Amino acid sequence: MHLLFLHILVCINLVPSATGKTISGFFSSVAARNTRGQYIGKFLYHGKNALLHCRLEDIQAAVEKEATLILFREHTWLNLHESENLSCLEYLLKAELTVTLNQEENNQTIPQLHFPQTWYVSYVDHHTCEKGDIIASDAIQFEIMMFNPDAAGNPLDHFSAEETGLQGFYFLLLLAYFVATCIYAQPLWQTMQKGGPMHTVLKVLSTALLLQAGAALFNYIHLSRYANDGIGIPIMGSFAEFFDMVSQIQMLYMLLSLCMGWTLGKNRKSQSKPLQWDSTPTSTGIALAAVITQGILLLWEQFEDADHHGYHAHRSMAGLLLIGLRVSLSMLFASSLYQIITVERSALKRDFYLSFAKGCFLWFLCHPTIVALSVVFNEYQREKIITIAVILCQSISVVVLYRLFLSRSLYWEVSSLSSVTLPLTMASGYKSRYYS
Repeated sequence: MHLLFLHILVCINLVPSATGKTISGFFSSVAARNTRGQYIGKFLYHGKNALLHCRLEDIQAAVEKEATLILFREHTWLNLHESENLSCLEYLLKAELTVTLNQEENNQTIPQLHFPQTWYVSYVDHHTCEKGDIIASDAIQFEIMMFNPDAAGNPLDHFSAEETGLQGFYFLLLLAYFVATCIYAQPLWQTMQKGGPMHTVLKVLSTALLLQAGAALFNYIHLSRYANDGIGIPIMGSFAEFFDMVSQIQMLYMLLSLCMGWTLGKNRKSQSKPLQWDSTPTSTGIALAAVITQGILLLWEQFEDADHHGYHAHRSMAGLLLIGLRVSLSMLFASSLYQIITVERSALKRDFYLSFAKGCFLWFLCHPTIVALSVVFNEYQREKIITIAVILCQSISVVVLYRLFLSRSLYWEVSSLSSVTLPLTMASGYKSRYYS
């Protein structure tokens, strides 16, 4: 639990001041001198009529210092930072666009792009390449807004090429959650009120689904505000990440406890307490170890990548270890369920275990699989594709598990036939009349 609270604090503290496409701050001659240009931000432009707009508070100071914005394409920017032989002046001459800041409102149209390209923006002035001490100079307050063309071709879209479409996706996802809630909430609530062998697992599934819906809502609120001002509400994005992490950990603990409980407890003859996990110290230890490991890796990934937007493309070491953890857990599930299925004679029980396996594998393997398949797409498309595909796959996984645990022909009958095998057992007082 402490890991969860630590995660949300990290999410909040790691939100940088220039994550939005509306960037506010101060131009500093000292900062520009120290780094051969004060880095302002980057933006993935696309199409025709893309725009950079800069508004200044002190135009007189900007004119006196010959304030200028210089822009580089990504490949040029990376090559320049790898070159150590260029002088300051040679470095500045490599700029592919320059914007002289001699007005209160300054606009620069980006050349037409046949495919999306990332542009880096830096600030320089006549002090940047001078030698000697800089005479005291006032910082210049600025606001920079970066726009892509909207559907009508007007430069009004704050979203970069890698973010286009996410707001619409979260809206449709929330609409689907709302419709599903209207249809299934009351029957599900009535079923849970009756108790029964599936009561605990349904509560866990419902909580995980509510957390996912909450994450989608926070993301939608953030992106809706972002569409208007280019900043959004970063704290909402942090809450979305936190809710998603709690959902992931809850599902991991539930699925692993169920699976290991079946495997380690299948030979025990004593009946478990009703409506409780069929857990042993070993199964509980394995589940907790996996949960803690995943929590640590998620926190590590936050520290390595401040520009977090839901699901990573996993280019960092922490991300790769998370992929390895999910694959390892899937192998553990496969091994455990295989041991059960191979010795199980009841076709009904085998169907139940196979359906459960499908839900487990879809939940844990969808992320590594989609990350692997995403390499065929352009880099700017990968994170968006991973985000959308993983959310859809995990939603389908939850639906599969819901149908499994609500089915009288599978979970109810299996639990009734063999209370020793299943972790959530039926007390003698429960009768099938509750589900008729």
